[in-house]
Amino acid sequence: MEIAGVKRDLPLCKLNENLSIAAFIIFGDVEVTVACARELLNLVPSDSYDYLLTAEAKSIPLIHEMARQSGAETYFIARKKMKVYMPGAISVKDKSITTEGDQQLFLGADDAAKIKGKRVCIVDDVISTGGSLKAMESLVEQAGGIVVHKVAVLAEGDAAKRTDIKYLHPLPLFRADGTPILD
Repeated sequence: MEIAGVKRDLPLCKLNENLSIAAFIIFGDVEVTVACARELLNLVPSDSYDYLLTAEAKSIPLIHEMARQSGAETYFIARKKMKVYMPGAISVKDKSITTEGDQQLFLGADDAAKIKGKRVCIVDDVISTGGSLKAMESLVEQAGGIVVHKVAVLAEGDAAKRTDIKYLHPLPLFRADGTPILD
């Protein structure tokens, strides 16, 4: 697959007896991270948002590179576990197809205070069911912020039909035998 002008082979991972997904792992791939950050920033002008926010963990290199390229001094990470340095954190439940069971996302009170009244661009590597995206939106709303953009590198399956997100490339789902499921 070509992602932001860079070619990569994405391994197929079986989710169940009938369904597989192509695994897009941005960790450690500097070339893809830099290219995707540049292309996502082209979708959202830097003067249209105040802060970037993502969920732990795969999108951390991406949001860091987006902040670096755009000159942002601060970005926020919704954590998957409560940390001792996060007193008064807000949280929301999340369900992701790549994580077994329910999980929670947390945002520290200090970060929430900075987001209050600000425009936030939510960043993700892959949007599939939209569960993580919805959880991040909820955190921003709880903090009193305003979600103005939702961006992702890839939109998997039906997520590619959504009009409320901007993404670089669609990503099909796959049958168990590895053939793409095309609508």
